[in-house]
Amino acid sequence: MAKSGSWPLPALAVWASAWTVYFGLRWAGAPTLAALLVGCALGVAASALGQTWWRRGMIALGFPLSLAASGAASLPAWAWLLPLLLLLLIYPLNVWRDAPLFPTPVDALKELPALINSAQNALILDAGCGLGDGLIALRRAFPQARLHGLEWSWPLRALCALRCPWARVRQGDIWRADWSAYDVVYLFQRPESMARAAAKARVELRLGAWLVSLEFEATTLQPEAVLHTAAGKPVWLYRQPLRERAHTSA
Repeated sequence: MAKSGSWPLPALAVWASAWTVYFGLRWAGAPTLAALLVGCALGVAASALGQTWWRRGMIALGFPLSLAASGAASLPAWAWLLPLLLLLLIYPLNVWRDAPLFPTPVDALKELPALINSAQNALILDAGCGLGDGLIALRRAFPQARLHGLEWSWPLRALCALRCPWARVRQGDIWRADWSAYDVVYLFQRPESMARAAAKARVELRLGAWLVSLEFEATTLQPEAVLHTAAGKPVWLYRQPLRERAHTSA
């Protein structure tokens, strides 16, 4: 992923590529609507380069908005809804409420085996696996583990499966999935999601199973350990039976 200091170069590169594809298809005789769709699809797919939601939106919508402003294409009004429909395919509404599409740093989980020895042959779930960066980091930490990924967005699920052919990647809702079969459930969600994750883990995780959260703490739970990684993102570890955090009086 491009570093934040390089912005807006990723957006400019994607917009230029989308325009190139659009004009190339039109020159080859493709219908205007088909060329628009392909150009928009390129922008939406490349929006994963953005590190924030507004940057992802700019990358995805820059080409169709500039095309509309230029007057270079004459299309029915409904055709301009195509970019938004493609965005919803990649980022369904419930994904906007849950985790941002931020990747797990490749070495963020490398210290986990020192605390979770049994996970070398365990069944591990990356809940909300996105493009597969979490699965890649988990494989580096636990090369013998059986890795599963669960992702709501089916295009992201397909891309993740291509990147991680050694994992079982499924499309589905992490909040409706059953976590009881897993030895470790890994999350990289957001602060607002952690109370829900803690409640689900308390009910579904079997005795001795682990809940592992990158960066964000389950504030109602007492962690077994907190790892501080070179990536600057803490890793919070909780084990079933989950312990309530002690509240101290002021």
